[in-house]
Amino acid sequence: MTSTAHPLASSVPVADHPALEVSGLTVATDEHELVSNLAFRIERGERVGLIGESGSGKSLTSLAVMGLLPDSLTATGRVNVGGDDRNVIGLGEAQAAKLRGANMAMVFQEPMTALNPLMRVGRQIAESMLIHGTQPNRAAAERRAVELMTDVGLPTPAETARAYPHQLSGGQRQRVVLAIALANDPELLVCDEPTTALDVTVQKQVLNLVLETVSRRSTGLLFITHDLAVVGETCERVLVMNKGVVVEEGPIDRVFTRPQHPYTRGLLAASDLDATDATGRLFTVATAADYVPGRSVTRVVARPAAPEAPAGHPSDAELPPLPSSTVVRAEQLTKQYRRDRTSLRAPAPTVDALRGVSFEIEAGQRFGIVGESGSGKSTLLRILSGLDQPTSGTIDVVGRRLNGARHADLAELRKNLQIVFQDPMASLDPRMRIGEIIAEPLMNAANLQGGVAVSRKERAALVAEMVHAVGLPTDSVERFPHQFSGGQRQRISIARALVCRPRILVADEPVSALDVSVRAQVLNLLADLVDEYELTLVFVSHDLGVVRHLCDRVAVMQRGEIVEQGETRAIYENPSDPYTRSLIEATPTIRHKQEQE
Repeated sequence: MTSTAHPLASSVPVADHPALEVSGLTVATDEHELVSNLAFRIERGERVGLIGESGSGKSLTSLAVMGLLPDSLTATGRVNVGGDDRNVIGLGEAQAAKLRGANMAMVFQEPMTALNPLMRVGRQIAESMLIHGTQPNRAAAERRAVELMTDVGLPTPAETARAYPHQLSGGQRQRVVLAIALANDPELLVCDEPTTALDVTVQKQVLNLVLETVSRRSTGLLFITHDLAVVGETCERVLVMNKGVVVEEGPIDRVFTRPQHPYTRGLLAASDLDATDATGRLFTVATAADYVPGRSVTRVVARPAAPEAPAGHPSDAELPPLPSSTVVRAEQLTKQYRRDRTSLRAPAPTVDALRGVSFEIEAGQRFGIVGESGSGKSTLLRILSGLDQPTSGTIDVVGRRLNGARHADLAELRKNLQIVFQDPMASLDPRMRIGEIIAEPLMNAANLQGGVAVSRKERAALVAEMVHAVGLPTDSVERFPHQFSGGQRQRISIARALVCRPRILVADEPVSALDVSVRAQVLNLLADLVDEYELTLVFVSHDLGVVRHLCDRVAVMQRGEIVEQGETRAIYENPSDPYTRSLIEATPTIRHKQEQE
């Protein structure tokens, strides 16, 4: 389907020319079309979202608009920015570079890769103005840079201008990138996943800043993301891409409440963590036919009967009994780190990563730990997993004290607790086949309940069982990690973690890097496996919506402390701590747009 231009909304100021006009844009390799005959228009001051899953073509569209496509791809069609009648497609690099930064600018997903680590941030902002000649000299450019840093809300801008990128937080670096992008008053601002790596409160600040800035300057905005909730809070109009074509477009209010295309309905359904089907499972793109935007379906969750013990494992009756219903108990945990000395005379500064953390997790619970970067989640996870030792306090996991644990105690911990990490590709050996990866924990008898080794035949049977349990095709065992998608690789990680039948599964941000439809599939899978294998789940995340759906208890962390913990629904509906309230209020949801309608 080819996108068509939309009439200008009444809220958008009329201009003599649009901020962006794209017609007949096609991007291809030698063998395949990746973007097909795309056409759309953005007026001055208009905010347009471009949404779709990985591989839909949205990032290729942004690169084509900016004249940044790699040489391995060819593009045809027409792209005009502002009042310039030159076609960006086919324009030489020297001419395209003059347009970039002046007529159009881009904010990328990861600000650290967009900034020069060896140059002070104030000078980097000034450099943009000097290159395009919008300031007469360096002194004037640096003064203007400080003004821009004030505009984007950076603290003590004159002082911050002298800092290097690594000395700033992720949110501050993204503000610097935004200041560079706006330094020359471009008519078009392209934002490609600009808040994906940010915590929810910082994300909200950056989004508000983008909205305020483009509104004040009447800048056209092309906002690219896979997060429909963010688009709903940022844009007036949306284009939905799937497999290189725009399948639906229109005003946000209409598309989010009355989607016309099945794929759009599927994306909305998978994004809506408040909606479940009749069995209590999240909707996916494939199961979204019954999804009604803005309406929750009552959960009817039947807990399955305990499964039979698979081959190679002792039955539940043969397992050693738990000392009590409490499988994890932490009391007054603290953890201090020492930083490098800043001078020869001053003592090395200390950082309090954990400050008196106490909690208990009962067998069979789904326990969520939420908080922003620097809250202490990762430090707590390392201690819980036996990878680090607390400075003080105690922690017991399945009756084993981990403080000063011996090798035998840690071996026992490995039997009972396994981890699924955030980035599956980084945790899978690219040289091993999937069958070997999943079977690897079975090679060490110490990992198995009862400490009994299993034969080659039994290992193959267990691997086949887990491949089936996580929903992968049977022939997956003969393939390598790079031959799978991100969601499939996360399923492989889950299979490897569960093959030894642990009692506790720790999931560290396991869905934060996944598209919304894949996220729903993996969350459904985790919920099913926790019930089927009678696991205790510890789910670590900064995404409050995910934790609310999956977990029955939650602990909220800030600056090394648990500021609030208890039953998940109660805390979300009536938070007692101001920090918890701020996290909930900052979390975007598509329900805001749906309920307004």
